[in-house]
Amino acid sequence: MCALDIPPAVLAHAQGIAGRLAELTGIAVDAEELLTGRAALLGIAPDGRRSAGGATRLLEAADGWCALTLSRADDIAAVPALIEADESDVDPDDPWPAVTAWTARQPAADAIARARLLGLPAAVLGETAAAPPVVRRLGLPAGARSARGLLVADLSSMWAGPLCGQLLLRAGATVVKVESPTRPDGTRSGPSVFFDWMNTGKLSYAATFDEPEPLRALLGAADVVIEGSRPAALIRRGLGPDDIPARPGRVWLRISGHGTCGERADWVAFGDDAAVSGGLVGTTADGPRFCGDAIADPLTGLHAALAAVEALHRGGGELIEVSMAATAAGYAALPPAPRPVPALRPPAPVPPARPLGADNAVVDQLIAERSVSPC
Repeated sequence: MCALDIPPAVLAHAQGIAGRLAELTGIAVDAEELLTGRAALLGIAPDGRRSAGGATRLLEAADGWCALTLSRADDIAAVPALIEADESDVDPDDPWPAVTAWTARQPAADAIARARLLGLPAAVLGETAAAPPVVRRLGLPAGARSARGLLVADLSSMWAGPLCGQLLLRAGATVVKVESPTRPDGTRSGPSVFFDWMNTGKLSYAATFDEPEPLRALLGAADVVIEGSRPAALIRRGLGPDDIPARPGRVWLRISGHGTCGERADWVAFGDDAAVSGGLVGTTADGPRFCGDAIADPLTGLHAALAAVEALHRGGGELIEVSMAATAAGYAALPPAPRPVPALRPPAPVPPARPLGADNAVVDQLIAERSVSPC
C-alpha cells in the first residue's frame, strides 16, 4: 500500500459518495484529494501505531487494542491522573512510555472508560457499529432546492465540519465561519496551508458564545447550520436546533465523534481515535496500524455534505446527526476491492482564509436582510 495505508475499498466507496455529491451539485469532488490532501500538504504519514499527525497512538491493552489522543496541553496534563501516577513520574515532553506501560496492564474497556472520565479522546478498537446518519424532522420543509445562494452558518472546527462547509461553498452557498475570539478553530494555530484549504472563501464571523444574541440571529437567518461541538455546549446557551426560530427548509447538521445518545454524547473524539472506534485500521501480523490521516474526518465531512444536499433536495426541515465513529465503521465493514491504492494528491493552492472576525459587518448585513420572517 501507499504511505497512508488506505484500503482500495475505502477509496472506491468514497469516490462513489463524491460522485453522488457531484451529480447533485454540479461541482467536481475528488475523493482521493480529500483523503490524502492534508498529508500531502504537510508531508506526514502514519508510522505504524503512531498517527500521521503524531498525537494519537494505538495501544495494546491486557485484552485487546485501544487508542488515545494527546493533542492538547490539557490532555498531556491529565496523563498523571489517567495512569494514577505522580507528575514527576511522567515526562511531559514524551508521556507515551508511561501511558503504554499502564495501558498494557488494563483491560481496554477500563482504560478507555477512565480516559473518557477525564475528557480525553480515546477509543476501544472496533467498539462502534456502522450506522447511517440519523434524520429527524425539524420545522417545516420547503420546496426542493440546491445549495446555491443559501446561507450556511458553520460553527464547526478542525476538519470534518469545515470540509462539509467548504464543499457547500463550492456548491454555491455563502458560508459563514463562526469562531469565538477566545477559542478560535484550533487549526488556525497550525500550518496555514491546511486551515486555508478548509476555510478559504468563507466569511469570518467572530462571536462570543457566552453572549449568544448575535449568534442566535445568525442561526435564525441560516438555511443550513453545521454544528461540530458536543450538543450540550449549544443547548445550554439556548442555541440548539430546537431553540432557534424555525425557518422553513432549514437543514441542521450535527457532526459528532460518537453520536448523541446517552453517554456517547459526551465522548470527545478526533479523526484518528474515531476511526479506531469504528474499526477502520490497517492490519499486520503484529497487530493494527493506522489507516490514512485522521481518516474519519474527511470521510465524515464528505458524507455530511452529501447528507445536507440530499436533505435540501427533499425540501429540508431536518436535523441530521452524523457520527465520525459510525461513518468509519461503515468503511471498515466494506469487502476488499481490487482497485489501485490512492496516491498522495496535494490540493491546488488556494487564497488565504479570512482573518478572524474580518467579515462581521458583512454578515450582520446579511442577517438584517434576512430578518423578515420567511413566507
